[in-house]
Amino acid sequence: MKARTVRGMAGATAAAVIVTGAAACSAPGGGAAAGAGAADSVVVGIATEPESLSPLLGYGKDGNSKIFDGLLAHDADMKLKPALAEALPEVSADGLTYTYALRRDVRFSDGQPFGAKDVVFTYRTILDAKTNNASKSELDAIADVTARGDEAVVFTLKYPYAPFAERTVLPIAPEHLAGGQDVNSGDFTTKPVGTGPYMLSAWSKGEKLSFKANPAYWGGEPAVKKFTMAVIKDDDVRATRLRSGELDGAVLPPNLAKGFAAGKAGEAAGQADKAGRNMKTYAAKSFDYRNVTLPTEHPVTGDTAVRQALDIAVDRATMVDKILEGAGKAAYGPVPTGSPWFAAGTERPYDLARAKKILDDAGWIPGADGIRVKNGVRAAFPLWYTSGDKLRQDHALAFASDAKKAGVQVTTESGSWEVIEPRMRTDAVLAGGGSPADPDFDQYLTLNSALAGDGFNNMARYANPAVDKALLDGRRSADPAARKAAYDTVQRELVKDPGYVYLTHIDHLYVVADKWDGPTTQVEPHDHGLGTGPWWNIESWKPKQK
Repeated sequence: MKARTVRGMAGATAAAVIVTGAAACSAPGGGAAAGAGAADSVVVGIATEPESLSPLLGYGKDGNSKIFDGLLAHDADMKLKPALAEALPEVSADGLTYTYALRRDVRFSDGQPFGAKDVVFTYRTILDAKTNNASKSELDAIADVTARGDEAVVFTLKYPYAPFAERTVLPIAPEHLAGGQDVNSGDFTTKPVGTGPYMLSAWSKGEKLSFKANPAYWGGEPAVKKFTMAVIKDDDVRATRLRSGELDGAVLPPNLAKGFAAGKAGEAAGQADKAGRNMKTYAAKSFDYRNVTLPTEHPVTGDTAVRQALDIAVDRATMVDKILEGAGKAAYGPVPTGSPWFAAGTERPYDLARAKKILDDAGWIPGADGIRVKNGVRAAFPLWYTSGDKLRQDHALAFASDAKKAGVQVTTESGSWEVIEPRMRTDAVLAGGGSPADPDFDQYLTLNSALAGDGFNNMARYANPAVDKALLDGRRSADPAARKAAYDTVQRELVKDPGYVYLTHIDHLYVVADKWDGPTTQVEPHDHGLGTGPWWNIESWKPKQK
């Protein structure tokens, strides 16, 4: 988990990600179990839930929110396509003006018409200093947004921002409802109304979100009439419920997904579950990484030599083989190898001998127990991971094992985000992130020193002037070559001065009952199972003909 959260939200985070013992041991409200198996209903298991359902606070900002639409959306190949806009934007020659013509046949699910005023309201509200949306820096390029009549909107930018159109998948909220209440705490945060293919019918926090098809959806009423997301934090419990027939689909770690389907990664027919359904496994390529934060304010991880040593003391290849069972690749930074944005030559091979020499040269001397000491400080620190997340647990244990071989003692601890967040200033965390849309989207939030300690942004409080400059150069240039050079600089600086140890990029695995035509996967970001997964396009699913 990273970024995407409002400031001062420890209590909200707890509600969002903690599944109580009662919820973890019982069917999700009875309704989820009852819905699974019905021809026009789909029940899926996800690991987390949103803190709010208001796009003004960040919900659905990367698309696929189901309740809402953005001006644009992504197709199966992650290319932008029109949604509430009737076409892709017209962009001025200087790259400072984006004009969107709007659809004229769209209404919110309460029957009120959608128009340009709603777009202006949404973006201006997010940018308002009083709005607790920690992702507002993603819209930093906007100087103003104005309506041109009721059928077009014009964005004026402060500087040419190459990926700006990608930012306009952000969902649009209705001014007539959300505009009349407190943006941070009003009813709209839990009782949203949008233009999307589904309407919220119920939300039992920590348990499930239930949706029903919007019969007046401008894209056509979905064939799946009821869609339920059961919030099941524990991976094992999610797999058990899927196998028992309570769920129609779920996101699962590799070692649990393989129990449902045989064969290589991709889409494969598998075994029947206990309800007699044939299951399919879907593997989605992603930019999703797992990394270890190395807080600069800790006496051990704040030492650049320790960070450099740990960065090459980890055996990434073994993590991919043993933890991911091949469903992923080694990570050397936020950009996966194979991406056109990856900086060749920044791969760090496993080199324990060199890691030990770096520590030796920096004055970290092994003690009698093998753990290094410098100026009376033991090379030891805690590493937190979220309870019930097997992938994070396995990564944390593997990292601790590798670190110990270099003479650094890492003690793994588990807890909820409510427990972890207050400790992030000095304690390491097994974190995650990644966005395929543009390198600016993840790197600016994770590495920019101005965002140090801002919620889940820049959790390590990393500060590197060269990185800060490159991040600004990358987001403020419209020249592809200049942008590539900027993000190459970021990746090369992370070799010399790592603030995080990036471990793996993970393929997301989903298991779904083979009952519908339509499920596919996209290249996915870190946030998976909610707006992403095979149900990213559930509004277009059709029951399989027998």
